[in-house]
Amino acid sequence: MWNDLGLEAMEHRKQALIELGLRYGPRVLTAGLILCVGVFVSSRTGRTASRWFDRMRVEPPLQKLLSRILAGVVFALFVTMALQNLGVELLPLFASLGVAGVGLSLAAQGVLGNLVAGLTIIFTQPFRIGEWVSMIGVEGRVDSIDLFSTTLSLPDRSKVVVPNRKIVGEVLHNYGAQRQLHLSVSVAYSTDLPRTLAVLRQVLRQSPKVVQELEPVIGVVALGDSALQIAVRPWVAVADFHPAMRELNQAIVEAFRAEQISIPFPQCEVRLLSGDSD
Repeated sequence: MWNDLGLEAMEHRKQALIELGLRYGPRVLTAGLILCVGVFVSSRTGRTASRWFDRMRVEPPLQKLLSRILAGVVFALFVTMALQNLGVELLPLFASLGVAGVGLSLAAQGVLGNLVAGLTIIFTQPFRIGEWVSMIGVEGRVDSIDLFSTTLSLPDRSKVVVPNRKIVGEVLHNYGAQRQLHLSVSVAYSTDLPRTLAVLRQVLRQSPKVVQELEPVIGVVALGDSALQIAVRPWVAVADFHPAMRELNQAIVEAFRAEQISIPFPQCEVRLLSGDSD
Protein backbone atom coordinates (compact mmCIF):
# COMPACT_ATOMS: atom_id res chain seq x y z
CA MET A 1 0.00 0.00 0.00
CA TRP A 2 2.80 2.43 0.97
CA ASN A 3 4.69 1.50 -2.17
CA ASP A 4 1.63 2.28 -4.25
CA LEU A 5 1.28 5.69 -2.57
CA GLY A 6 4.98 6.47 -3.14
CA LEU A 7 4.78 5.51 -6.79
CA GLU A 8 1.67 7.60 -7.20
CA ALA A 9 3.40 10.66 -5.62
CA MET A 10 6.44 10.23 -7.85
CA GLU A 11 4.21 9.93 -10.88
CA HIS A 12 2.36 13.06 -9.84
CA ARG A 13 5.60 15.04 -9.44
CA LYS A 14 6.85 13.74 -12.76
CA GLN A 15 3.63 14.82 -14.43
CA ALA A 16 3.85 18.26 -12.82
CA LEU A 17 7.43 18.71 -14.01
CA ILE A 18 6.46 17.74 -17.52
CA GLU A 19 3.63 20.26 -17.49
CA LEU A 20 5.95 22.98 -16.19
CA GLY A 21 8.50 22.10 -18.86
CA LEU A 22 5.92 22.22 -21.60
CA ARG A 23 4.50 25.48 -20.31
CA TYR A 24 7.71 27.43 -19.46
CA GLY A 25 10.42 25.51 -21.26
CA PRO A 26 10.07 27.29 -24.61
CA ARG A 27 9.97 30.66 -22.82
CA VAL A 28 13.13 29.88 -20.83
CA LEU A 29 14.95 28.71 -23.95
CA THR A 30 13.82 31.78 -25.85
CA ALA A 31 14.91 34.07 -22.99
CA GLY A 32 18.31 32.36 -22.84
CA LEU A 33 18.71 32.76 -26.58
CA ILE A 34 17.77 36.45 -26.31
CA LEU A 35 20.40 36.95 -23.58
CA CYS A 36 23.08 35.20 -25.66
CA VAL A 37 22.26 37.41 -28.63
CA GLY A 38 22.28 40.43 -26.29
CA VAL A 39 25.79 39.62 -25.04
CA PHE A 40 27.06 39.32 -28.62
CA VAL A 41 25.30 42.45 -29.90
CA SER A 42 26.29 44.62 -26.91
CA SER A 43 29.91 43.52 -27.17
CA ARG A 44 29.94 44.22 -30.90
CA THR A 45 28.28 47.60 -30.32
CA GLY A 46 30.91 48.56 -27.74
CA ARG A 47 33.80 47.67 -30.05
CA THR A 48 32.23 49.45 -33.03
CA ALA A 49 31.54 52.56 -30.94
CA SER A 50 35.11 52.51 -29.62
CA ARG A 51 36.53 52.44 -33.16
CA TRP A 52 34.18 55.24 -34.22
CA PHE A 53 35.15 57.39 -31.23
CA ASP A 54 38.80 56.69 -32.01
CA ARG A 55 38.35 58.02 -35.54
CA MET A 56 36.61 61.07 -34.06
CA ARG A 57 39.69 61.56 -31.82
CA VAL A 58 37.70 61.39 -28.60
CA GLU A 59 39.84 61.26 -25.45
CA PRO A 60 40.54 57.61 -24.39
CA PRO A 61 38.81 57.86 -20.96
CA LEU A 62 35.68 59.42 -22.47
CA GLN A 63 35.85 56.95 -25.34
CA LYS A 64 35.91 54.02 -22.92
CA LEU A 65 33.05 55.46 -20.84
CA LEU A 66 30.75 56.11 -23.81
CA SER A 67 31.47 52.68 -25.31
CA ARG A 68 30.59 51.00 -22.01
CA ILE A 69 27.40 53.04 -21.68
CA LEU A 70 26.26 52.10 -25.20
CA ALA A 71 27.06 48.44 -24.63
CA GLY A 72 25.22 48.51 -21.29
CA VAL A 73 22.14 50.16 -22.80
CA VAL A 74 21.98 47.59 -25.60
CA PHE A 75 22.34 44.69 -23.16
CA ALA A 76 19.67 46.20 -20.87
CA LEU A 77 17.25 46.26 -23.82
CA PHE A 78 17.85 42.56 -24.45
CA VAL A 79 17.43 41.77 -20.74
CA THR A 80 14.08 43.62 -20.81
CA MET A 81 13.00 41.58 -23.85
CA ALA A 82 14.00 38.34 -22.09
CA LEU A 83 12.05 39.25 -18.95
CA GLN A 84 8.98 40.21 -20.98
CA ASN A 85 9.20 36.87 -22.78
CA LEU A 86 9.14 35.12 -19.39
CA GLY A 87 6.06 37.09 -18.41
CA VAL A 88 7.75 39.05 -15.62
CA GLU A 89 5.99 42.26 -14.56
CA LEU A 90 8.61 44.96 -15.04
CA LEU A 91 7.08 47.83 -13.03
CA PRO A 92 7.18 46.02 -9.65
CA LEU A 93 10.65 44.75 -10.54
CA PHE A 94 11.93 48.25 -11.28
CA ALA A 95 10.38 49.54 -8.06
CA SER A 96 12.11 46.84 -6.00
CA LEU A 97 15.40 47.52 -7.80
CA GLY A 98 15.04 51.20 -6.93
CA VAL A 99 14.62 50.40 -3.24
CA ALA A 100 17.58 48.03 -3.37
CA GLY A 101 19.63 50.69 -5.18
CA VAL A 102 19.06 53.17 -2.35
CA GLY A 103 20.33 50.65 0.17
CA LEU A 104 23.36 49.79 -1.93
CA SER A 105 24.21 53.46 -2.44
CA LEU A 106 24.23 54.02 1.32
CA ALA A 107 26.45 50.97 1.82
CA ALA A 108 28.90 51.92 -0.95
CA GLN A 109 29.34 55.66 -0.54
CA GLY A 110 33.11 55.43 -1.11
CA VAL A 111 32.67 53.55 -4.38
CA LEU A 112 30.03 55.99 -5.59
CA GLY A 113 32.26 58.88 -4.57
CA ASN A 114 35.04 57.49 -6.75
CA LEU A 115 32.57 56.99 -9.60
CA VAL A 116 31.27 60.57 -9.45
CA ALA A 117 34.82 61.90 -9.18
CA GLY A 118 35.87 59.75 -12.14
CA LEU A 119 33.06 61.16 -14.27
CA THR A 120 34.08 64.67 -13.20
CA ILE A 121 37.69 64.04 -14.25
CA ILE A 122 36.68 62.48 -17.57
CA PHE A 123 34.40 65.35 -18.58
CA THR A 124 36.34 68.32 -17.16
CA GLN A 125 39.75 66.92 -18.22
CA PRO A 126 42.06 68.59 -15.68
CA PHE A 127 44.74 66.25 -17.03
CA ARG A 128 45.09 63.75 -19.87
CA ILE A 129 46.88 60.48 -20.45
CA GLY A 130 50.59 61.03 -21.02
CA GLU A 131 50.80 64.29 -19.06
CA TRP A 132 52.99 64.74 -15.97
CA VAL A 133 51.04 65.69 -12.86
CA SER A 134 51.63 66.24 -9.17
CA MET A 135 48.77 65.50 -6.76
CA ILE A 136 48.31 64.70 -3.05
CA GLY A 137 52.06 64.23 -2.60
CA VAL A 138 52.48 61.94 -5.62
CA GLU A 139 54.15 62.94 -8.89
CA GLY A 140 54.19 60.92 -12.10
CA ARG A 141 52.97 60.41 -15.67
CA VAL A 142 49.27 59.62 -16.18
CA ASP A 143 48.97 56.09 -17.54
CA SER A 144 45.22 55.56 -17.39
CA ILE A 145 42.04 57.27 -16.20
CA ASP A 146 39.24 54.91 -15.18
CA LEU A 147 35.88 55.48 -13.56
CA PHE A 148 37.13 54.65 -10.07
CA SER A 149 40.86 55.40 -10.08
CA THR A 150 43.75 57.06 -11.93
CA THR A 151 47.07 55.26 -12.46
CA LEU A 152 50.37 57.15 -12.41
CA SER A 153 53.72 55.83 -13.65
CA LEU A 154 56.73 56.94 -11.56
CA PRO A 155 60.36 57.37 -12.71
CA ASP A 156 61.41 54.23 -10.79
CA ARG A 157 59.06 52.17 -13.04
CA SER A 158 56.54 51.67 -10.23
CA LYS A 159 52.87 52.58 -10.51
CA VAL A 160 50.58 54.42 -8.10
CA VAL A 161 46.80 53.94 -8.21
CA VAL A 162 45.02 57.02 -6.84
CA PRO A 163 41.28 56.87 -5.97
CA ASN A 164 39.47 59.52 -7.99
CA ARG A 165 37.72 61.00 -4.96
CA LYS A 166 41.17 61.87 -3.57
CA ILE A 167 41.92 63.94 -6.68
CA VAL A 168 38.78 66.05 -7.14
CA GLY A 169 38.84 69.12 -4.91
CA GLU A 170 42.58 68.87 -4.19
CA VAL A 171 45.43 71.03 -5.52
CA LEU A 172 46.65 69.56 -8.81
CA HIS A 173 49.80 70.61 -10.67
CA ASN A 174 49.65 69.59 -14.33
CA TYR A 175 53.02 69.91 -16.08
CA GLY A 176 51.58 68.75 -19.40
CA ALA A 177 53.70 66.80 -21.88
CA GLN A 178 56.86 68.90 -21.33
CA ARG A 179 58.76 69.96 -18.23
CA GLN A 180 61.39 72.59 -17.54
CA LEU A 181 64.65 71.39 -16.04
CA HIS A 182 66.09 73.49 -13.21
CA LEU A 183 69.86 73.13 -13.48
CA SER A 184 72.48 75.44 -12.03
CA VAL A 185 76.24 75.83 -12.36
CA SER A 186 78.76 78.01 -10.52
CA VAL A 187 81.60 79.90 -12.19
CA ALA A 188 84.35 82.16 -10.87
CA TYR A 189 83.87 85.91 -10.75
CA SER A 190 86.75 86.31 -13.21
CA THR A 191 85.00 84.15 -15.83
CA ASP A 192 84.13 85.63 -19.22
CA LEU A 193 80.33 85.62 -18.84
CA PRO A 194 79.33 86.09 -22.52
CA ARG A 195 81.55 83.17 -23.55
CA THR A 196 80.25 81.01 -20.70
CA LEU A 197 76.63 81.68 -21.63
CA ALA A 198 77.43 80.92 -25.27
CA VAL A 199 78.96 77.57 -24.26
CA LEU A 200 75.85 76.69 -22.26
CA ARG A 201 73.57 77.55 -25.19
CA GLN A 202 75.73 75.39 -27.47
CA VAL A 203 75.42 72.45 -25.05
CA LEU A 204 71.63 72.78 -25.07
CA ARG A 205 71.48 73.04 -28.87
CA GLN A 206 73.49 69.83 -29.23
CA SER A 207 71.31 67.81 -26.85
CA PRO A 208 68.68 65.68 -28.64
CA LYS A 209 66.48 65.64 -25.53
CA VAL A 210 66.07 69.42 -25.31
CA VAL A 211 62.98 70.86 -27.00
CA GLN A 212 64.53 73.36 -29.38
CA GLU A 213 61.23 75.11 -30.17
CA LEU A 214 61.04 76.52 -26.64
CA GLU A 215 63.61 79.13 -25.62
CA PRO A 216 65.63 78.02 -22.55
CA VAL A 217 66.27 80.33 -19.62
CA ILE A 218 69.99 80.95 -19.07
CA GLY A 219 71.39 83.71 -16.85
CA VAL A 220 73.02 84.72 -13.58
CA VAL A 221 70.58 84.27 -10.71
CA ALA A 222 72.77 84.73 -7.63
CA LEU A 223 76.04 86.35 -6.55
CA GLY A 224 77.58 83.88 -4.14
CA ASP A 225 80.43 84.34 -1.70
CA SER A 226 82.96 82.77 -4.06
CA ALA A 227 81.11 82.18 -7.33
CA LEU A 228 78.45 83.37 -9.74
CA GLN A 229 75.35 81.14 -9.85
CA ILE A 230 74.07 80.57 -13.40
CA ALA A 231 70.60 79.04 -13.96
CA VAL A 232 70.17 76.66 -16.92
CA ARG A 233 66.49 75.87 -17.54
CA PRO A 234 65.72 74.11 -20.83
CA TRP A 235 62.48 72.36 -21.78
CA VAL A 236 62.37 68.59 -22.25
CA ALA A 237 59.71 65.95 -22.84
CA VAL A 238 58.18 64.37 -19.74
CA ALA A 239 59.72 60.98 -20.55
CA ASP A 240 63.20 62.58 -20.88
CA PHE A 241 63.10 64.61 -17.66
CA HIS A 242 65.45 62.51 -15.51
CA PRO A 243 67.72 61.20 -18.31
CA ALA A 244 68.13 64.73 -19.70
CA MET A 245 69.12 66.05 -16.25
CA ARG A 246 71.97 63.52 -15.98
CA GLU A 247 73.13 63.97 -19.58
CA LEU A 248 73.11 67.77 -19.50
CA ASN A 249 75.02 67.97 -16.21
CA GLN A 250 77.71 65.72 -17.67
CA ALA A 251 77.77 67.65 -20.96
CA ILE A 252 78.16 70.99 -19.12
CA VAL A 253 81.10 69.70 -17.08
CA GLU A 254 82.82 68.33 -20.20
CA ALA A 255 82.21 71.55 -22.15
CA PHE A 256 83.59 73.70 -19.30
CA ARG A 257 86.70 71.53 -19.11
CA ALA A 258 87.20 71.78 -22.87
CA GLU A 259 86.80 75.58 -22.80
CA GLN A 260 88.86 75.89 -19.58
CA ILE A 261 85.99 77.49 -17.67
CA SER A 262 86.58 76.86 -13.98
CA ILE A 263 83.92 75.75 -11.53
CA PRO A 264 85.34 77.11 -8.25
CA PHE A 265 85.29 75.35 -4.94
CA PRO A 266 83.77 77.18 -1.97
CA GLN A 267 86.49 79.35 -0.49
CA CYS A 268 86.86 81.25 2.75
CA GLU A 269 89.63 83.82 3.31
CA VAL A 270 90.89 84.09 6.87
CA ARG A 271 93.19 86.98 7.95
CA LEU A 272 95.15 87.01 11.15
CA LEU A 273 95.88 90.46 12.48
CA SER A 274 98.61 90.81 15.05
CA GLY A 275 98.42 93.71 17.47
CA ASP A 276 100.90 95.29 19.93
CA SER A 277 100.70 93.63 23.34
CA ASP A 278 100.91 95.75 26.51
